[in-house]
Amino acid sequence: MTDIARLSPEGVLPEGPDPSPSRLRQALPVIIVFSAAILFAIAILVYGNPAAPGSDGYWVIVRSRLGSLGTIALVAVCQAVATVLFHTATSNRILTPSILGFDALYVLTQTALVFFFGSAAAGLEGIPKILAQSGLMILFATGLYGWLFSGKRANLHLLLLVGIVLGIGFGSVSTFMQRMLTPSDFDVLSAKLFGSIGQGNIAYLPYAAAIALAVFIYVWRKRKTYDVVALGRDTAVSLGINYRREVVIVLVLVSVLISVSVTMVGPMTFYGFLVATLAYQFARNDSHGEILPLAIGIGLVTLIGATFVLKHIFSAGGLVTVIIEFAGGLLFLIVLLRKGLR
Repeated sequence: MTDIARLSPEGVLPEGPDPSPSRLRQALPVIIVFSAAILFAIAILVYGNPAAPGSDGYWVIVRSRLGSLGTIALVAVCQAVATVLFHTATSNRILTPSILGFDALYVLTQTALVFFFGSAAAGLEGIPKILAQSGLMILFATGLYGWLFSGKRANLHLLLLVGIVLGIGFGSVSTFMQRMLTPSDFDVLSAKLFGSIGQGNIAYLPYAAAIALAVFIYVWRKRKTYDVVALGRDTAVSLGINYRREVVIVLVLVSVLISVSVTMVGPMTFYGFLVATLAYQFARNDSHGEILPLAIGIGLVTLIGATFVLKHIFSAGGLVTVIIEFAGGLLFLIVLLRKGLR
C-alpha cells in the first residue's frame, strides 16, 4: 500500500506499523550480528568441555565460563554505547574517550596505589576501591568535557589539545613513579595495567551490569533527543533542545560506562572506535535507534568471536585484547588519513 493511499482525511499518515518490508531490511543487520554473537557465546560455553555432556562437572565448567562471558559482554556494551554517545556529544566520529586521557588516568591511579602502598595495594579488591576509582574518572571526565563542550569555549581542537596534554602529563607522572618501583612491584603493576578480559572480578559483575543496564535504558529512552543533539548546537537549540544540559548528561554517561569497562578489564583504547565505525558503515541511517543496537551487536561479535577463536583454536587467549587493539588502531589510522578530523 502506498503512502498516498494510507493518508488520513487530514492528510497525515496514520499511526501503526508500516506494512512495507523496509523495517525488516533495516533490522536485518542487527538480527545477523546478534545471531552470530549468540552462536559464538554458545560455542564458548560448550566447546572443549572435557566433562560428559549433562553431567554435574559439565555444568560446573559451563557456569565458570558463563562469568567470563558476562564480563566480555559487559565490556562490549559499555565500550560500544560510550563511543557512540561520545561521537554524539562531540559531533565528530574520529574521537574516542580513551584518546583524551581516560586510560592515562587509570594507569596513574593504579601506579600511585603501588607507588605509595606497595604491590599489595594492586591486589586489593572491594566495592570501596572500585567506587573510588570509578568516581575519580567520572569526576575528571565530567569536569573536563563538560567545561570544554558546554560553555562558550566549546571547540573541538581545544578539547583535543587539553585532553592530549593531560594524557601526556598523567603518563609522564606514571612513568616517573614506575621507574622508582622495585622489579617485583613493577611486575605486579604491569600485569594490572595490561588490558585483559580474563582479569575481571566476576564477583562485581552484577553491580557493573546493573549500572550499565540502567545507563542503556536511559539512553534508549532518549535516543530521539540524541538524534537532534548529533546535528550540532545551532540545530538542536533551534529545535527546542537544551543542548548544554544534554551534552553534559551524555558526557557523564560516557564517563560512567568507560569507568565500568576500565575498572573491570583495564584499558582498551581503540576497541570502542572499531565497533562504532563498523556500525556507522553498516547502518542504513544515522539514528541512534539503529546505530546503538548495531554497535552493541558488532561489539559482542568481535569480542566474543575473537575470544573463542584465539582461545579454543589458536590457544592464545591472552592475545585477544592485543589483536583487537591492533585492528582498532589500524582502522583509526585509515579513517584519520582518509577523512581527517571531521
